[in-house]
Amino acid sequence: MGAKLYVGNLPYSVTEERLQQHFAQHGSVLSARIITDKFSGRSKGFGFVEMSSDQEAERATAALNGTDFEGRNIVVSEARPQQPREPRSGFGGGRPPGGNRY
Repeated sequence: MGAKLYVGNLPYSVTEERLQQHFAQHGSVLSARIITDKFSGRSKGFGFVEMSSDQEAERATAALNGTDFEGRNIVVSEARPQQPREPRSGFGGGRPPGGNRY
């Protein structure tokens, strides 16, 4: 198990500081990050916590997965590497290249 944890079903109002405090009860937290929408800045309801060791990460997962955190039952599991995404074209909407020819 890695020391980086995925934390899902977070309340949208929770802060990174509050998330770090919650996990610090189960070991040393290196970082706590909440993922936000790049346009609105609002929380997407999940984040990542990095513990200082695999053992602390396992303890935090066992202690916190499925438990209530500020009114929501959070999901805690080992973080998986992000899957590569298909490249997007710069043009959307299905229009032909070269502008509007109608």
